[in-house]
Amino acid sequence: MELRGKCTVFAEGCHGHLAKQLYSKFKLRENCESQSYGIGLKELWEVKPENHKPGTIEHTVGWPLDKNTYGGSFLYHLNEEQPLIALGFVIGLDYTNPYLHPFKEFQKFKHHPSVEPVLRGGTRISYGARALNEGGLQCIPKLSFPGGCLIGCSPGFMVVPKIKGTHTAMKSAMLAAESIFESLNNEENADAVWVEPVTYEKKIKDSWMWKELYAARNVRPSFHSPLGVFGGLLYTGLFYILGRGKEPWTLKHGGRDADRLKPASQCKPIAYPKPDGEISFDLLSSVALTGTNHEHDQPPHLTLKDDSVPVEKNYAVFNGPEGHFCPAGVYEYVPLEAGDGVRLQINAQNCIHCKTCDIKCPSQNINWVVPEAGGGPAYDGM
Repeated sequence: MELRGKCTVFAEGCHGHLAKQLYSKFKLRENCESQSYGIGLKELWEVKPENHKPGTIEHTVGWPLDKNTYGGSFLYHLNEEQPLIALGFVIGLDYTNPYLHPFKEFQKFKHHPSVEPVLRGGTRISYGARALNEGGLQCIPKLSFPGGCLIGCSPGFMVVPKIKGTHTAMKSAMLAAESIFESLNNEENADAVWVEPVTYEKKIKDSWMWKELYAARNVRPSFHSPLGVFGGLLYTGLFYILGRGKEPWTLKHGGRDADRLKPASQCKPIAYPKPDGEISFDLLSSVALTGTNHEHDQPPHLTLKDDSVPVEKNYAVFNGPEGHFCPAGVYEYVPLEAGDGVRLQINAQNCIHCKTCDIKCPSQNINWVVPEAGGGPAYDGM
């Protein structure tokens, strides 16, 4: 591909496959931490009218996760003509137990005594999942480079305690546009083949969005303390809610999410209840609700750097975490057609483009790229 524009704006969203290449080519992450992510799973329900309270918002932290795993839920009663509810669960991808299954944790959450009565008798309409940037200020890379810049959720402007990033993404685009306009109108760049919006990063740091990100910078890494969720909540209450993030130190995340998994031999398997088909559901019937589709004869958009790694490392050491962290049943270990052992089967047709596999694979052996145009989930009302 040849880009002929003087300045190309990259707005791919979380963990863009082009942004990954830009980070490497222009060394944009030399002076920041590795990005930290979460996987967000969401469903849209039509509930009984008597269970619907338009405008009601509920957020929770913790259950059914253990104290050392970051995550929580949201439940929104939408103000629509139909009695609709959007609910979901977000789990930090820095979790350590390879047996953890984000989709099944979400299904288990819906049986909580405060949630199940709201859903009982309702109809599930849609299901989806997507990775989220959770690293905050510490993980924002250099934003401009020769001939382009990064905006929106691509570099990671989400404000974690608010689970909100639309406002900062929009502001970053506005500031990038101003900087690009200045660069294009600079007489020194009149004959240039490309321009770099060199004032973009300063505009970001001088704006209200940087102040908001700075105030929230320590919320997410505070959950890495020995006290886990309890320590994070205590820290957030003291220094974010009361202190507004004015503490003179900045906590670190401590490495990539992919490196956090412990060997399966050091972890306890997690037993999940069977779905009841009314409140909780199986994975494949959920994927069917996404409307995802990919042409069978297109080049694969999920590739392995080394075909031997899944069995020799991921399965042997980590019990095949691909089959757990994928929220669409794309990866499964199946018996060999002849002889003993297993092989990794990739059901790319199921992919809903969450990009969790590219992030959480402990060997960083999976490469997600954009499939042919039009392929992927067709979310309804999400």
